This record gives sequence, structure tokens and C-alpha cells, in this order.
Amino acid sequence: MASTSQPSASAQKKDVSLYQFFSPGGVLSRNHPAYEFRRGQLQMAQAVEQALGEKRHLIVEAGTGTGKTLAYLVPGIRSGKRVIISTGTKNLQEQLFYKDIPFLEHALFPDGEGKLSVCYMKGRNNYLCRKKLYDLTDTPVLSGLDEIEHYRAIAAWEKTTKNGDRAELASLPEASALWHKLDARADTCLGQKCSSWDRCFITEMHRRAMESDIIIVNHHLFFADLAIKQQAEDAHDAGILPDAGTVIFDEAHELEDVASSYFGIAVSNARVEELCRDVEASLQRNHLLSASVSGALKSLRERAMFFFALLPQGEGRFAFENRREFLEENGEEFLALQHSLGRIGSELENLPSKPEEIFNFVRRAGELQVQLGFLMESDDRNTVFWIERRRGGRDKSNVFLQATPIDVAPILKTCLFDRLECAVLTSATLAVGGGFDYMRRRLGLEQTRELVLASHFDYENQAMFYVPPDLPDPRTPQFAAKAADCIRRLLEITRGRAFVLFTSYAQMNEIYQRLLGELEFPMLLQGDAPKTALLEEFRLTPNAVLFATASFWQGVDVQGEQLSCVIIDRLPFAVPTDPVVAARVKSIDAEGGNAFFQYQVPAAVISLKQGFGRLIRSLHDRGLLVLLDNRILKKAYGRVFVESLPAYRRTTELSRVAQFFGAQ
Repeated sequence: MASTSQPSASAQKKDVSLYQFFSPGGVLSRNHPAYEFRRGQLQMAQAVEQALGEKRHLIVEAGTGTGKTLAYLVPGIRSGKRVIISTGTKNLQEQLFYKDIPFLEHALFPDGEGKLSVCYMKGRNNYLCRKKLYDLTDTPVLSGLDEIEHYRAIAAWEKTTKNGDRAELASLPEASALWHKLDARADTCLGQKCSSWDRCFITEMHRRAMESDIIIVNHHLFFADLAIKQQAEDAHDAGILPDAGTVIFDEAHELEDVASSYFGIAVSNARVEELCRDVEASLQRNHLLSASVSGALKSLRERAMFFFALLPQGEGRFAFENRREFLEENGEEFLALQHSLGRIGSELENLPSKPEEIFNFVRRAGELQVQLGFLMESDDRNTVFWIERRRGGRDKSNVFLQATPIDVAPILKTCLFDRLECAVLTSATLAVGGGFDYMRRRLGLEQTRELVLASHFDYENQAMFYVPPDLPDPRTPQFAAKAADCIRRLLEITRGRAFVLFTSYAQMNEIYQRLLGELEFPMLLQGDAPKTALLEEFRLTPNAVLFATASFWQGVDVQGEQLSCVIIDRLPFAVPTDPVVAARVKSIDAEGGNAFFQYQVPAAVISLKQGFGRLIRSLHDRGLLVLLDNRILKKAYGRVFVESLPAYRRTTELSRVAQFFGAQ
């Protein structure tokens, strides 16, 4: 991943030192209406610049309010190297591209005499595939008036759009079934052999990226691209991200989970069905659907349905520990499915004068065969094999056979960190007990510079942290009733204006039901509307209370009095029965480690810091943090949590909470 770009004219021309940019009276102070000098911001910018200059990796925890996006963007621009910035959320991607970059452009080039060379990339399924749209024009296979309506809107938009990004189509519902038939997913892409290659939105995005100094992506796209390059053994044209010597990972606390999913394998009945549907549609369109191919497709569908129905039953995610016994009993059905995949590949290869996309279907059938073989027969010791059942549309159940690396550290070390000149990992939540041992171990990071920056906020005066001393253990049946009562009393003091965050849907629903009719404040429940709509309603509804789970623990920003309280039901330990968590625990213990203290506690510390981080988002925010789990006070490991949190004012007395809010 060597750096490919030379210092751009703009970087050379505006060589403002970091001190001249960030210091009082500097460039930032003259251009930002709400400027205040933030020592941590300058320290972080200097550390990033040093890491870039020395070609060393850097891991830096910068609390909310540090201004970390400018602290890595400015040295990145000054370096003159191509830099990829990978974020955890689309919100941060958009903030960087639509807010921070234009601001920097104006600050560095006030007379408009220069421009920053920047590109913003999303996953392929966000973009329209022109070939699919044109194919559908010739043979519309649309179901229902909605799809016809959506098709007309997309066809009209395609004539004017420059980027082909579905975000431009505000009228298209999130769950549109039609978009899935038209997006530019990799498994249907013909690459340079496609008739629409020259006008392809992915080609155009890739071209823009090759010409850019700063490329803004998200972790999912970054690791999907890295995994593709690994599979293709670094073939020159694999993936869509250009090579870069420097990558900055913002919201880096998410890296292990995202990397695990992309270096794993998943085969499902839905994926087999999708292949069958794509083959059928293509052959019908090209008048190539023969009786023998129809027979092969029918056989593949039947074999897949039968095989996936035989897999062990269970709810949600569970380990597939008895694969050997399963194969002894059902080996014939497994081999029959493998044979059917081979047969459809052969039938397609034997078609006369076939269009290019047929070769793609042959490759996909072969990939399914290889991956299914690995999932059922591999004894790889660093892999956990598991099953997940998810509800599909129209009461269908989709079954996913999964393989996930137990430890991604060795993979990330060899195929990412050893190849980069410089990786910068930053987030408001990376350190545990003031150090980075946990993160370094989980991600395979060696030889790194480290920096923990104190927050710009005055937590001692802005936030109070309350732990009720008398609640029962959250794992007991008595907890819900007592917790609901405690939440009610707290919300009366704070006049609503709260997030109540849970570690499970069951707990959320039970406590929500108990409080329904008991609270005088508007109550919002996750699941009743899309996340963005719920957040907007929360912002606009005075004294609202939002009951939510994991997806509201991070990446959510509500400033001001509207959010004055965050209540968390329990210490957010990962579910110990989750197959991936259980495999990691077992692996660490087997190697003589202590998984509870090396893995489970640190992971929970970072989650808790994320959840509590929703409250204080600006210098003017003030509010209450509540943990309804007094194991943080009673258990020896509780100290690790307390020492990892900012210096909130702490109390176990409800009367002090009332005083803090000026209530009697």
C-alpha cells in the first residue's frame, strides 16, 4: 500500500504551521465563529504530524470536544501524501465532507486561489448500476404499483445524477425492494467487460479517488475492500480503493467487530436463492433459458431448501459445534447441494455464445461451493463456526452459516498494519484504565506511539454520575420492577429529557411497558420508527424520553437541554453465550490468559464510555448520568470502570441529584 501521490500544489502553497493554524490569533481563530483555543487539539495535530513524518503508527484517545477531525485533517493535508480517512458512521463521513473540508478550504484559501483534492466514497450498494437499469427497461419485471412508481423515479433521476448515489433520491423508501435489483453490488459487476463501463458510477468514483489526496470512506467499505484485495492476492485491479500509505481510522473502537465480519464467511439460503434469481432473469432476458438449465436451477433450489432446513434449530445466533456429527448424519444432503452448485456452473459454462454476465454466475456458484466446503469441513483453529436465523420478508426465515476469525489481530497485523507507512487510530473511547493494552492486543498493533488527551469539557461541574446503592443485581428477576420505579423518580427530577439505554430488547420492552401510563412525559420507543425519525422527534418534543438499545449508544449527537439525562440499565458486558464472544473467551483462557479481565471487562468499559458519551456534547451541556448496576461499586472489577470514566462528580444519594437539578 505504498503512497502514490506527490505533494499537491495546494499543500505546498499553503504551508501554514500547525501552531499558526490552531493557536490564538491563528488561521482557525480568524475563521471559526465559535473558536476557543483547545490545547488537546494542537497536541493531537502535532502527534499526527510526527507520526506521518516518522512513518509510525499512532493511537490517540481524544475526548468529545477536542476537535479531533481538524486535528488529523490539517496534518494530513500538510503531508502532501494520499490519506484515506475511515469513519465508523455515515454521519461522520458527511460531517467531514460537507462541513469540515469546505471550512478548511475557505480557511486555507480565503481568496479561492486553491482547492483541496477530496473524494467521498460509500459502499457499492449505495450506487445505481446503469446496466441493470437499462436491462430492466427492456424487460420490466416489476411487482406492484410501488415498484413501478419507484422505477419511474429512478429512471428519471439517472438522466441527471452525477454520482448515482441513492442518498440523492429522498423519495425512495429505505426498504425499497427495487433498489436491491438495481444497485452496483460487486457480485453482479462485470468490470471492464460491462457495456456501461465508461459511464459507470463506480468507475467514476474510482477515477475520482485515484486523483484525490484525501479519500473519505467508512470502516465497512474499507474492510470490504481489504478483504477483496486479500482474496485476489493483491491483484492490481482488485477492490475500488486506491493504494495509500496512510490511513486514519476515526471511531477506531469499532475496528475489531467490522474487521471480523469482513474476514469471515457467510453462506445463506437467501444467497443461493439470489444466485438462482439472477441467473433466471439474465437467461430469460437473453432468451437462453433451456430445459436443462431450468432443471439445474430447480434442483439447486430444492437442495438448498432441504439442506438449510436440516441445520440445527435455535433462536438468533448460536455455535455450530457438532458439524462433524451433522455431516455424518446428513452428509448426502450436503454433497447433493455441492453437486447442484457444480451442476449449475457446468450448465452455464456450456451455453453457446453467452453474454459476459454468465461467467460472473459461474464464478459465484464456484465461490458458494468453496465457502460452503470451508464452513462444513474446515478445522481452522482460529475460526468459530456458527448459525444465525433472521426473519426475512413475508414471514420467511433466512438461515446464515457463518465463520468468523476468533482473533483478527494476526490478520490485521500482516495485511494492514505491516503494510502501511502510518496508521492513526483515534476515538473518544479507546483507553481502558488510562492505557491502550487492550486495543493493541485485539488489533495486532505493535510499535505505536500513544497519546491520551484530557477532554476539553469540565466534567466535574457539567456532569453528575449517580449509582443507586440499593437496587438488586440486574441479572435477578426482581430487578425490572425496582429499576422502573427508580427510573420514574429520576425522570420526575430531570423533567424527562432523557435517553434510557438498555443492553437487551427484552429489558427495554419490559421497563417501557411498566412505565407506560406512569410517566407524564412523551415516551419514544426504538423500533416504532426509523432511527433518524426517532431522533428528530426526540429533538423536537419537549421533555421527551427515548427508550433504546445498542444502536443509540454511539454516533448519536443531541446537544443542549433537550438531553439532560442518560440512564443505562447495567454494565454492558457482551452476551457470554454469543458464539463469537464465547469462542474468544475460551481461546484466551486456553492460552493461559484471563478472558474476563483481558477481554470482557475492557470491552464493556469501552461500551459504557460510549453510552455515557451521549450526554455532554458541548461546553454548555449539563446533565445526569445514571448506572442502575451497583456492581460497579461492589465488585473488585468495578474499579476498572470507574477509573476509565471521566472525572464526573459522583454520588449514591438521590437528594444530591435533586440538588444538582435545583429540584426539591
